[in-house]
Amino acid sequence: MRFDTKIAVLLRDDLEPWQRLNVTAFLVSGIAAAGPELLGEPYADADGTGYLPMFRQPVLVFAGSKETLTAARLRALGRGIPMSVFTSDLFATGNDRDNRAAVRAVPGDQLDLVGLALHGPRNAVDKVLKGARLHE
Repeated sequence: MRFDTKIAVLLRDDLEPWQRLNVTAFLVSGIAAAGPELLGEPYADADGTGYLPMFRQPVLVFAGSKETLTAARLRALGRGIPMSVFTSDLFATGNDRDNRAAVRAVPGDQLDLVGLALHGPRNAVDKVLKGARLHE
């Protein structure tokens, strides 16, 4: 099945494995919160045990340099595509209030981005991610 939209995560290519997983989890929570219609129906196993719903479509994870993330942020802003961001400062915080304060303290063009996630029309997201490669 081909979707008209794309959910994508772009990670900086110099992150440690645990950081990649942590950043991805935080970033996609923003996409789910902003687009509850992206979630499918709850799951259940044959025993009737229920499980939470997940995205209806794949989440593609990409990697790129610091410069690639900076350019992607600007292209997303220029196209009006909402995004979630994760900066290097957030590795030192431990709660949502401090996370928001850390992002708010830095002008957008100076954010030390380590990841961003977005959802939008497939072609627009592809253009935002120009220069990134699928994460291995």
